[in-house]
Amino acid sequence: QVQLVESGGGLVQAGGSLRLSCAHSGGTWSSYALGWFRQAPGKEREFVATISWSGGGTYYADSVGGRFTISRDNANVYLQMNSLKPEDTALYYCAASVRVIAGAWKIEEYDYWGQGTQVTVSS
Repeated sequence: QVQLVESGGGLVQAGGSLRLSCAHSGGTWSSYALGWFRQAPGKEREFVATISWSGGGTYYADSVGGRFTISRDNANVYLQMNSLKPEDTALYYCAASVRVIAGAWKIEEYDYWGQGTQVTVSS
């Protein structure tokens, strides 16, 4: 059983930066595609970024491209967030897919989820 735990969220002013981390336990981490999603109050959970099993492929939502960077190592997946905007305020989740290795954009492609970490960007 894979367990995911996010950290690194917090309150930051617009234009600032945060780095989210997601630690895992269990499973074969190196063979999973990983992703970050977010959910703002009153809105549906949405795709933010995904990274392939090898780390060689990264893909981003249009709303965060050029500002966010996803990366991974043997134990964690990270989301570096720069030039933050108030509209980035949300609960951020990391996720792992055991069925997709190249990168996954859809919620239903993921098998394991963390509990989320809150990011709040003030204007």
